[in-house]
Amino acid sequence: MSTDGQPHILAIGGGTFVPDGREGLAPSPLLRYAFDLTGQDRPRVCFLTTAVGDNAAYVSRFYAGFSSMDAEVSHLALFPMPNVSDMRAHLLTQDLVYVSGGSVANLLALWRLHGLDEIMRDAWQEGVVLSGQSAGALCWHVGGNTDSFGPQLRPMTDGLGFLPYSCGVHYDSDPQRRPLLQQLVGEGTLPGGYAADESVALHYVGTEFVQAVSYRQEAGAYRVEPDGPGTAKESRLEPRLLAAL
Repeated sequence: MSTDGQPHILAIGGGTFVPDGREGLAPSPLLRYAFDLTGQDRPRVCFLTTAVGDNAAYVSRFYAGFSSMDAEVSHLALFPMPNVSDMRAHLLTQDLVYVSGGSVANLLALWRLHGLDEIMRDAWQEGVVLSGQSAGALCWHVGGNTDSFGPQLRPMTDGLGFLPYSCGVHYDSDPQRRPLLQQLVGEGTLPGGYAADESVALHYVGTEFVQAVSYRQEAGAYRVEPDGPGTAKESRLEPRLLAAL
């Protein structure tokens, strides 16, 4: 739980983990920032890899990636059945929930099928810090754009909606992301919102955006808003630069 008792979401555009040179993952400063939001010296952290079908290799890589952090780590899998007997009880005793990237469309469908959408809302309102990258960032918002259906990006408009905004991820690494998000906001398919480059995270307290953070000097965050009939405007938000781990 966050020690200030407020609901926190850290939506990461990309770069939670970085390659460690041995085909593994090392935590980036964004993960330390998420840990610090809990206010705990040794937080209880649960990660979910629903968006990649709970692939065993991904689960193993995430355990290895979290191993260098001082935390009590668990995971919640839905395949072939939930791996914990009481998902609600498990998640509400965590300090931080981290959601991997992958297919946000599949993630949302399965979470709703298993009632995880409501459990996540309760956890958030009780002060469990929610975080995630890519699909794990998009899911908390009203929507965004996604490659869940193929390499040509498509709108995603049925997010959990904890945050009343659209969200853009991988904003500087995928050339389809920026123009499609601006189009969707401009035409009213999605509400105005926020976007994050690689290595940038968007921090919300309650439903209010409070700041962007990054470990890369040139990376940016953006506010995307409607700007007249059928158009949108984008404003750069300078992230706070995080120290290296």
